[in-house]
Amino acid sequence: MNDVTPAPLLCIGSVLWDVIGHAPQPMRPGADVPGHIRRLPGGVALNIARGLAGRGLHPTLLSAVGRDAEGDELIAACAALGLITDHIHRPADLPTDVYMAIEDSAGLIAAIAAAHTLEAAGARILAPLTDGPLGRPEAPFAGLVALDGNLTEDLLGEIAGSPAFALADLRVAPASPGKALRLRPFLGHARATLYVNLEEAGLLCDRSFAESRTAAAALHDRGGARVLVTDGPRAATVAASEGLISLTPPTVTIRRVTGAGDTFMASHIAAELVGAAEAESLACALEAAAKFVSGESDP
Repeated sequence: MNDVTPAPLLCIGSVLWDVIGHAPQPMRPGADVPGHIRRLPGGVALNIARGLAGRGLHPTLLSAVGRDAEGDELIAACAALGLITDHIHRPADLPTDVYMAIEDSAGLIAAIAAAHTLEAAGARILAPLTDGPLGRPEAPFAGLVALDGNLTEDLLGEIAGSPAFALADLRVAPASPGKALRLRPFLGHARATLYVNLEEAGLLCDRSFAESRTAAAALHDRGGARVLVTDGPRAATVAASEGLISLTPPTVTIRRVTGAGDTFMASHIAAELVGAAEAESLACALEAAAKFVSGESDP
């Protein structure tokens, strides 16, 4: 790796409370089983920022968090993790968002994301970047921006075409398959890297894929300047102008899944910011995600 100074970092999207229930055995619909329930700071943008902070970086969060007790507690928790929260939009009339998920030994059973405050805030979360301390029209932000698909489709479309992001290194994740189509404005965007799983790649290409290599190639052909496609324990692929690189993640026992994609993305970004090559960055990201799902490490 090269000894380089990391660029400024923004993580834009969901910052909320995760409530995760995990059962150590397989579950069926309607099952009522013993397990563990955790409440912890979460959201895609926050998870990515926490992963970056854990690697010695200093990301700034742009999001919306209510001025309620839950929001005050969440802001304090983010600050304790080393995240910069000074520019988070804090509406007084909206509650702090929540994500709730149920997992079993095989992975995610179901989840509900209540990101209504983030969606209602809309472009107000970008004010520090478009006309404030982080950027202005005459001096757009020139660092790395991690975006998540919890932003509305309209706002993501605005960002894709906005001069405020013209110099940014955009890293975009859909947050869930149900929000994958929100990434369409970034197909054809020369400065965007898309992080998707196999199902999300299929939705963006309007077809199904059996493995990541074919999916990444198809998404690249659709205009994705640079694409990373993961497929759980199977090979992941990065597609760019230089070609395709596929690597298989380490084999581990799955103990949790919520946040694995965010961990993958944060580790990949961190590796690249210190000069790692394409294959090395992908390997670092796969190893970090494997340690996370096994319970061996935090994000």
